[in-house]
Amino acid sequence: MQATTVLVEGESDRLAVEALAFRCDHNLASERVQIIPMGGATSIVHYLERYGPKGSGHRILGLCDAGESKVIARALLHAGVGSGPLEERWFQVCDTDLEDELIRCLGIDAVLDVIGAEGELASFRLLQRQPSLRDRSVEVQLRRFFGGRSGNKIRYAPLLVSALPAGKAPPPLAHLVASFGM
Repeated sequence: MQATTVLVEGESDRLAVEALAFRCDHNLASERVQIIPMGGATSIVHYLERYGPKGSGHRILGLCDAGESKVIARALLHAGVGSGPLEERWFQVCDTDLEDELIRCLGIDAVLDVIGAEGELASFRLLQRQPSLRDRSVEVQLRRFFGGRSGNKIRYAPLLVSALPAGKAPPPLAHLVASFGM
């Protein structure tokens, strides 16, 4: 079985992918799947050189934010990983980012339940009252909550995935994890 390298932008993405893979009964070690946070999409060239067709020849999968999709597409093309839509090249694209996908998939009430279970609902309510956020949508406020405090994305990514109902996950994440066994 060929080794598979899954390239994701950051550590929170890695934790979310691993959490869903675990829920879907994937054994990443036995399936020879490694998930690598790149520290940002612009680092992809280094990882494609190392793991791609001109490197160790791993099967390359990935997950990225829509805003980074052009960078990813160019790097994949340059590395010899085909052309065409990213999804056809085994890269899944989140509309805004993975947190946004999880918020939409779970729904606001379920996300607030996760925050409440962590004892941080009062902190979120305080953030909502900030002048720059008070007139924004709850979705925007939640994304700011997850991205605004150091470590929150990493902390909450696996918690949000764990809160997903069985068999339900954001399409980019679900398609990525489903492709492990292909």
